[in-house]
Order: sequence, then structure tokens, then C-alpha cells
Amino acid sequence: MTKIVTHPKVDVFLHKSTKWRNEFSKLRTIILDLPLTEELKWGKPCYTFQNANIVLIHGFKEYCALLFFKGALLHDPNGILIQQTENVQAARQIRFTNVRQIVGMEPVLKAYIHEAIEVEKAGLKVALKKSSEFTIPGELQKKLDAIPALKSAFDALTPGRQRGYILYFSAPKQSKTRESRIGKCIPQILNGKGLND
Repeated sequence: MTKIVTHPKVDVFLHKSTKWRNEFSKLRTIILDLPLTEELKWGKPCYTFQNANIVLIHGFKEYCALLFFKGALLHDPNGILIQQTENVQAARQIRFTNVRQIVGMEPVLKAYIHEAIEVEKAGLKVALKKSSEFTIPGELQKKLDAIPALKSAFDALTPGRQRGYILYFSAPKQSKTRESRIGKCIPQILNGKGLND
């Protein structure tokens, strides 16, 4: 029998958790029964296989969730994997609102986690959309056309940084808000920085 190794930072995280403590603890117990390594990443319990992220436990106002980093590659015979937002490409969640749901789904959860480990072992990758496949908001395109230095700087950004800006600028419904966001970010783009750099 393999000795279960817990991470002290996850112990602290669980101790400090208030809203979803029981649910987090039950998910942890299920996951620790599998051949994964427990870590704390992004301030959340994260479980890895040979240094690759497999699942993460996290909580929100209305639910807590088990997030599968490559969930888009998993079979979902139970129809329980949820794409958190339309822009999330690889990850999928299974959501819970109480411990009973988790207990009732334990065998299913283990099967999904086992499949996620097999996906990692097989070296499968999610085919991500390229930045060029995202629609550039009209307000940004006008600025890129009007300011050649901005176009050059934007084109020089990594695809991930370009995507980050495109999604950030596209989010507001009002053109005025999109223009404001773009205006505030121009100096950052010109300096070769991403949205969160």
C-alpha cells in the first residue's frame, strides 16, 4: 500500500477555509487515494502526476469544483463536465454544492481522475485556438491601423499575451468601455508587456 503524503500548505488552506471546508476535505480524501502528488498552486490544492497538473480543488460563491486541466480531452459519459466560460479552452469542472453529492459520485470522480492521468501519460494535448482565430474588437483594430508602432508592438507579443488583450478588450458590451480599456493598455503594449505583467 502506498503511503499517502499530504502537503502542509494544503492543511493550512483547509484549516482556513470556511464556506467549503467539508466539501474540500472530502474531495481531498478521494484524490489522495489515487497516484497523485498534492501541492498548493495558485493558492489552491492542486494534484499532479509526474509534475503535470491533473486536477485542482477550488471554491466559488455558489459552488465548489474539481477542475480538470485537460478536461476537454476526457470522455464525459455522465455529462458532468462544465466549461467554466466560453473562452476556457482546455479545463473543465465538476461542480458541487454539498458533501452528499461528492460522496454519491466518488466512483465516478475516481474514474474521471484515472482517465485524466491516462491522458497525461499518453502525452495528449488540447488543440488551442491561435490568437489569429479570435476576433479582434473593432476599436482595437482601428488603433492598430492608426498607430503603426502599436501594431508592431502588438504583433511582437507572445500569442498568449495577444489572446489576453483580445479577450479583455472584447469583454465589455459598450464600445466606450472597450475604447477606455484599450487606451489604458496602449503604454503596456508598446512596452512589450502582457495584460498582467
